[in-house]
Parts: sequence; structure tokens; C-alpha cells
Amino acid sequence: MSASANIGDLSALADVASRARPVHVICLGLSALDQVWRVDRPFAGGSEKIKALEYGTLGGGMAANASVAVAKLGASVAFWGRAGNDAAGKEMKSAFIAEGVDVENFRLFPDGRSSVSGIIVDSSGERQIVNFRGLFPEAADWLPLEAVARASSVLADPRWVEGAATLFREARARGIPTVLDGDMADAEVFERLLPSTDHAIFSEPALAAFAGSAKDESLAALARFGCRVIAVTRGEGGVSWYENGQLHRQAAYAVDVVDTTGAGDVFHGAYALAIGAGLDIRAAMTFSAATAAMKCRHAGGRNGIPAINECLVFMRTKP
Repeated sequence: MSASANIGDLSALADVASRARPVHVICLGLSALDQVWRVDRPFAGGSEKIKALEYGTLGGGMAANASVAVAKLGASVAFWGRAGNDAAGKEMKSAFIAEGVDVENFRLFPDGRSSVSGIIVDSSGERQIVNFRGLFPEAADWLPLEAVARASSVLADPRWVEGAATLFREARARGIPTVLDGDMADAEVFERLLPSTDHAIFSEPALAAFAGSAKDESLAALARFGCRVIAVTRGEGGVSWYENGQLHRQAAYAVDVVDTTGAGDVFHGAYALAIGAGLDIRAAMTFSAATAAMKCRHAGGRNGIPAINECLVFMRTKP
């Protein structure tokens, strides 16, 4: 099917861009400081040295990147998470503030250690990542759950299980949509979070690990958890989802890929915004696919994320 299907369903996003339709998203989970090396070829295997063409540091993490995507798209967003009160944590906090993300509940623990990632990006845009997930308290009893009442939707990744479970439980009680970024995690994490998830969007590796296969048929098998939508993102293969007993697919937008780092996170942030704005599932998937594709045209996990109006123009002009 065409990637530009159902563009007429996206009018609510123009209202978000003009502030006529206020949308507020809470994103909870991992924030990491990414150290990025750009190389002209990937490692061949074994011990070797490769010359880096470029090096830089920038904020990363699934829910963290999603929150920046929401802010750049033009909606209100808060990031709830943990880091150490160290140089990396302070740098991440400053980066959030610069992007317009509310960090009142991004807590820097004095005895904690921040999450840091090393990322190698080759000339084709593919990347390899090694991550130290950090050390912080698991308890979520300090979260200001009364603030959930002001959210249009909430998103969590699986890296802070207690926090995600607490946030989703409160959102469910208030009838606020919950979106889970289904990245790699132990099976017991998904078994705990999926029953309180409305929209679960897996990566292919995570779906294969949890369901035994990344094929579309695996999505239907996860319907037992009661999610409204079970989806899997497939990069240039688009996205597939299971909803109301039926399987659906959305084609990817074809772009010249520079860097895929953070594309899945951007997809999730755009999707949480779209659901918070009241879009139907097909329109939300189309918008999210376009936003992620536009990001892939730029180096860096957060660079190139468009404003909503830029994304709408792209969708109308891109076949």
C-alpha cells in the first residue's frame, strides 16, 4: 500500500501545531549519554582498529529521545527518569532543557551512575551500540502521579520497570492512553507491563525474543494481554500491527538514509503524540513512519526531527 495513505485523517495535527489542540505527553524510562563515532566501514570481526571520521556526544535513550521528538514536533512533554548526579547526568539534563522538555521529574541521584552508550555508525547509516545502563534506585514512589491527570498520553520504555508499571497503572485508572516502547527486555518485564498497555510497539529483535518469531503472525498471539494495538516496526520494511482481530501494514517512506540511530524512538514519540491528539491508529502509524523517515536523513539520534507542519508537507509531497 502507499505510504501516504489516509493523509486526510491527520487534520488534528495541524491543530496541535497551531496550539488550538493542546497535547501533553509524559515519557518515562531511559536517558543515556551517547558517545558517537562515525566510521567509513563496520568492524569485520576480531581485534582491529578503525579510524573515526567524526566523534561527538549527545543525549540518547529510548524514552528520552521520544520526549525530544514530541517537543520538536511542537507538543508539550515531560521526561520522568533517573540518572546519576554526575557529569553525564548534568549534561543530559541541560540537553533536555535546551530542547524544551520538562525535567522537573528527571531525578539525578547523588549515589547513582548515569547510563552511557558507545555508538559506531558506518557510512551506510547502520549502527552498533554498547550501553552501560547505569545504577539508580528502582523505587518509583517519588513520582508525582497527580500530574498524570494533565497528560493526553503516556509512554514508557522497559528500562525502568517499576516506574513504567506505576505510570501505566495511574494512566489506566484515569483513562489516559498508554504506549510501550517494546525494546529488548526479559520476558517477565513484558508480562508485567503489557496487561496495562494500550499500544505496544515492538522492535523486530524484541518481538522475536519475546514471542518466538518476528513474523506478523506473532502479533496476534500477544493479543492475550489485552492491548488495543500490538505492533512491530521493521525499518525500511514499514510497520505491522494487530488491531480488532485484524492485521494491518503501513509502508515505510523511502528516503536517503544517513543515520538510523534513534529512528525507532522518534517513531514512538510521534505515535504517543498522535494518539494523544486523538488520531486513529492508521493515521498515527502513517505520521510516525513519516517522522522517523525524516529523522533518518540526518546524522544523530535527535537531529532532523521535523516540526508537525514540516512532516505534513513531507507526507503530501512524498509518494
